[in-house]
Amino acid sequence: MRFALVTALSIALGACAALPGDGPAAINISAQDIEGDATVSGYSLISINSSNIEAIKRYRPLAFANEFKGVGNGGSSTLLGVGDTLMVGIWEAAPDGLFSSGEAGYSQIPAVIDESGHIFIPYAGRVRASGLSVEGLRQSIQNKLIGKAVEPQVLVTLQEKLSKTAVVVGDVAKPGVYPLPLRNTRLLDLVASAGGSREATYETVVTLKRGRRSGTTRLEHLIDYPENNVLIAPNDNVLLSHRPRTFSAFGAVKSNQLVPFRTKSVTLAEALATVGGLNDFRADAGGIFLFRYEDADLVRELRPQAADRVNGASTVPVVYRLNLRDPSGFFTARFFEMRDKDILYVSNHPTAELGKFLQIIAPLISNVSTVQGITD
Repeated sequence: MRFALVTALSIALGACAALPGDGPAAINISAQDIEGDATVSGYSLISINSSNIEAIKRYRPLAFANEFKGVGNGGSSTLLGVGDTLMVGIWEAAPDGLFSSGEAGYSQIPAVIDESGHIFIPYAGRVRASGLSVEGLRQSIQNKLIGKAVEPQVLVTLQEKLSKTAVVVGDVAKPGVYPLPLRNTRLLDLVASAGGSREATYETVVTLKRGRRSGTTRLEHLIDYPENNVLIAPNDNVLLSHRPRTFSAFGAVKSNQLVPFRTKSVTLAEALATVGGLNDFRADAGGIFLFRYEDADLVRELRPQAADRVNGASTVPVVYRLNLRDPSGFFTARFFEMRDKDILYVSNHPTAELGKFLQIIAPLISNVSTVQGITD
């Protein structure tokens, strides 16, 4: 019987690595070979501590700005184009001239540049407007009226520059097509013209599509990081979408769940508190992990030795580790901010795995003891 008991225990111990669980143990995530070689593990492991938390806090997510750097001049061309709306004023030196009749003593003629690029002015006929500046069109009209009007003076005013527009759609108060003024127009200017977002800025993402280029960022990042407030170019398409932020909590926490952000910012300490903190009977306080895709520039700064492995990538998988066995870890957790779609995982303590193992083999030991007692 003793032999049977030893055999049963050996089989159970051999299967210990296959015990039921809700995730990897801390040793599986932070093994020496994984920490030393991201190409083997597929991710980089970075410990959150007082030496690097400042670098993490001051990092500025500018991937959106870099996508559109140097692309687009920010406003309309000064040259007129098809669809532009004009007002042409004509004065004459004589009170009985072609355009000076009436109380005003001059005539105002509204005009829209047609698909062929021309406008029509009485007695001047069809005048080429597309491709000219406002001043160039003024001189062209005035020259065509010489000999027909008495010392004509012409003023051309641009009413709406509909030849250069951008489109704003989605969760905005007033979606539509917006003409771009001659001055530089930035993304926030355009969003403001459309009435702004219908939802909270920290729950709204903005997508800018320019030709084959496309970029997405949080609306609040246009304010927090002014570099992201890029210049708008003609024919840009802007989409605002309501996209509430969430993070997922797994492992040895009191409540495994998908958690929405209730405020603009949520720290790692607040995230742990939201899910009820660590499970006293299972959690490894030294094995708190956060999984996310991190900007490659930040990874290069935090782990210079991994620079050659992240070259050419914009984002790379990173696992941050927090050790709450060290009291300073609680202070560090106050400054580490969560992001959308983060995964928070608390690993089981090794003794919790031992407890599972004992629960599994307890019936087997009991049965063997019963059989031995009957035999004796």
